[in-house]
Amino acid sequence: MDAGSLSSSAIKTRSRFPLQEQFIQRNNSRENLDRFIPNRSAMDFDYAHYMLTEGAKGKENPVVSPSREAYRKQLAESLNLNRTRILAFKNKPPAPVDLIPREITSMAHQQDKTTKPRRIIPQTSERTLDAPDLVDDYYLNLLDWGSANVLAIALGNTVYLWDASNGSTSELVTVDDESGPITSVSWAPDGRHIAIGLNSSEVQLWDTTSDKQLRTLRGGHRQRVGSLAWNNHILTTGGMDGKIINNDVRIRSHIVETYRGHEHEVCGLKWSPSGQQLASGGNDNLLYIWDRSTSSSSSPTQWLHRLEDHTSAVKALAWCPFQGNLLASGGGSGDRCIKFWNTHTGACLNSVDTGSQVCSLLWNKNERELLSSHGFSQNQLTLWKYPSMVKMGELTGHTSRVLYMAQSPDGCTVASAAADETLRFWNAFGTPEVVTKAAPKARAQPFSHLSRIR
Repeated sequence: MDAGSLSSSAIKTRSRFPLQEQFIQRNNSRENLDRFIPNRSAMDFDYAHYMLTEGAKGKENPVVSPSREAYRKQLAESLNLNRTRILAFKNKPPAPVDLIPREITSMAHQQDKTTKPRRIIPQTSERTLDAPDLVDDYYLNLLDWGSANVLAIALGNTVYLWDASNGSTSELVTVDDESGPITSVSWAPDGRHIAIGLNSSEVQLWDTTSDKQLRTLRGGHRQRVGSLAWNNHILTTGGMDGKIINNDVRIRSHIVETYRGHEHEVCGLKWSPSGQQLASGGNDNLLYIWDRSTSSSSSPTQWLHRLEDHTSAVKALAWCPFQGNLLASGGGSGDRCIKFWNTHTGACLNSVDTGSQVCSLLWNKNERELLSSHGFSQNQLTLWKYPSMVKMGELTGHTSRVLYMAQSPDGCTVASAAADETLRFWNAFGTPEVVTKAAPKARAQPFSHLSRIR
């Protein structure tokens, strides 16, 4: 089991207003400036030494014999010492000899243009917002970014909405202490409706455009609902009771399938992009793959794969956007591994020890990259190149474990929420290249090559 579960009684009231930007105090602009180091390539140190020694002697003893003065002038002319400035601009160096034919250099220049430039990964967050009363619990899912570019975060008993387009914040709902704290949030695909899981085992559905509660799903779970996942009109819920339930939100009798397999709390749920397979991770160190085609409403559905390779709780799950049957999973503090699975065969393709608790995983939608967030002990975000799993960068700034991550609709920005009660935004995946498609050629009319008869 992974540490870090707080009850509602442990939540304290803070004076900070949620989702207000933190301003980092910077040093005075005149402080910590780099020293100016001049270029010494144009300095003549021999002449400078002469002027500081022999030149000074001449000034101290102005009486010089004619023969000595004549010798000094002749020596100065021969050594080119008749200058009034120690530092002087010199002529440009001669042009280098072109040893390589211009045809080869032009070809190499064209190749350099076609080579993709290396992406710079910012090591610091672009923005930091306050997130007071964020529950420090590894098994919950309290952050989600909807398709309408609105971020939802649960802080204690309240769900706040932060509009990324204008930076405005609004309060959606605050539940009472008997129902709270809020244990999960998940946007529907339309970016308008949102599901909210509660500590009381209920799930609320809200319309965020009208700020109205549409319905409450009851009777499916006996304990808190810590994980949610949408598949079109099907809302899948995972509870502390180990059950996974498919709810059809369009009908009154909303429970349509029940998946039984986990012996402890279900803390991770993710539907595949095709909507055919469901991955679930639990506090029993188990990872299940469920197939929609074998689901049944009359009896508990049998799993497709039961994967036992992890040695700690499995919360972090992410389906690959460019390979439909590839799933990445992350284990807790007793496991610390990211594993990759072929969900058609159930085979483990690779396992990487990250050295710390894996809290969340996100795939880059535009490149073959994977981002992981971690807990003990560095509390960092790590960007990996897939499939080599070479570290491309580590993003630091959080001072406690990074429990939750969410990705913007365009796939570029990542929001991370940590137990240090801050919400940070990272440009982890960069800006995707805009591919300009060539305009389609005009379709020739039949017999256009023949002259027309008028």
